[in-house]
Amino acid sequence: MSNQRITNNEQRAFTVIVADGKFPVHEIPLKALADAEIIVCCDGAAAKVDKFGIVPTAVVGDLDSLDANLRKKYADRLFHEPDQDSNDLTKAVRWCMSRGYVDIVILGATGLREDHTLGNISLITSYSKLGANIRMLTDTGCFIPLLKSSTPKSFKGQQVSIFSPNNKTLITTTNLLYPILNRSLEEYWMGTLNESLGDSFGINFENGPLIIFMTYL
Repeated sequence: MSNQRITNNEQRAFTVIVADGKFPVHEIPLKALADAEIIVCCDGAAAKVDKFGIVPTAVVGDLDSLDANLRKKYADRLFHEPDQDSNDLTKAVRWCMSRGYVDIVILGATGLREDHTLGNISLITSYSKLGANIRMLTDTGCFIPLLKSSTPKSFKGQQVSIFSPNNKTLITTTNLLYPILNRSLEEYWMGTLNESLGDSFGINFENGPLIIFMTYL
């Protein structure tokens, strides 16, 4: 990996889920894809992975976005999940979890429709509650869910944003440029555009969860 550090979890990504958003161009998510032992595509994302020259392990979803040629090409690895009460990303995560693939990196979950982007980001805390070690990589940084107080690895100058789905969660931070001292983030913008002062920072809270975004540079 380059000197651009992904944060919190430096281990190799054993399982990558590719959602049908904007396919990554940054070297960090692309390296995660290249290093993955298991690659699961959400429905139409199979076309993007196929074009990139990688054969997916599985294609999961309602399969309404998969063209006939790819249906035939990947017939032996299609997993049709018609349930309309969950989206294809959630179906892919459940497919992984049911097979013991719990170290998961999600790619391609942002960058096109804003409603899909917000929905996909919000779901990572639910996946963490299922027991997944989850990260979502974009072309600018990494989203991680926190279910309890933590000290994420970082680097000096790294841009950090904290999002609290529960606006009553009281948060205290350490080693960030703009400290948060036992207060809630009543609006999403209130925890954004912070900055790490060193090789880690602390977040203490109860009654989470939280979602943290950290840039590569």
